[in-house]
Amino acid sequence: MESLRTRESTGDGGDGEDDLQLLERELDRTRASIQMLNVSLNEQNRRKADVLSESQKLRERIDGSGCNATVDKLIPILESLKSLENEECVLRADYDARRAGLEAEVCELEDKVESGSHSESLDSLLEMSLEKLDSAKKELAGRLRAVLLVKRQIDDVATQAEVIQYDRRLSELNAYIQEKHQQTRKYYDTYNALLEIKDLMLKETSLLNSINSQFQDAITSADGRIKLIASMEGIVKNSQQKLRKLENGLDEEQMTLSNLKKKYAAAMSEQRHCYSLLKAFQEECSKNERLRGQSAA
Repeated sequence: MESLRTRESTGDGGDGEDDLQLLERELDRTRASIQMLNVSLNEQNRRKADVLSESQKLRERIDGSGCNATVDKLIPILESLKSLENEECVLRADYDARRAGLEAEVCELEDKVESGSHSESLDSLLEMSLEKLDSAKKELAGRLRAVLLVKRQIDDVATQAEVIQYDRRLSELNAYIQEKHQQTRKYYDTYNALLEIKDLMLKETSLLNSINSQFQDAITSADGRIKLIASMEGIVKNSQQKLRKLENGLDEEQMTLSNLKKKYAAAMSEQRHCYSLLKAFQEECSKNERLRGQSAA
């Protein structure tokens, strides 16, 4: 700018005014372009926020829902994510192209002003225009940082391969937990059964010892024999009651076992259905990747 102030005038005032008007128009177009880019970026941020909200809701529903709901909800979310990535790439390329074009136009205008007539008023207006251009560049740099932030947020969203890997790891963890649970229940059931057998054997031993100690005294008299027979009948009656109680418990356990078998069969059917859906989803993902590779080539 100092060289512009010290340079002598080589043209008339009319050409300087035309160059100034041309520079102002170019700057207005620059501001309009930046505003359009801002509107486009705001729209992209809004859509990105919607996608992240849907993705968060989907992650919250994964723990409580089945594979059908997960797969049906995951496919449109992934498609929206890919669409946003493509739009972001196009917008970034458009930013770079427009910025390069605007800088080239500013350089061309500066060359025209330096080669034509100029005055102090033209220099001040040119300084103001350059300041506006610098402000526009700073604003554009801020928008570019926002685009990079959106890009990092997009990268934080799980990809198709990661989602499949998470699902596989969760399935393996669930199978491991179920196996440990079954082993623990088996050990507890064995312990309870052995403890009950021990109690029964102790009671039987106590009963035999009692009979043995009272038998010689009871067999010598009629009243003793009657009391012994009554005592034995009471013991038999109590044993029959315990036997019926154990049989009822066995029937309940068998009914529970039958219900568990039905639930297990239904769960296995659902698992096979989920595996078939997962396999179909993986095939579609592979097909999508191949089509994208062919379109890119």
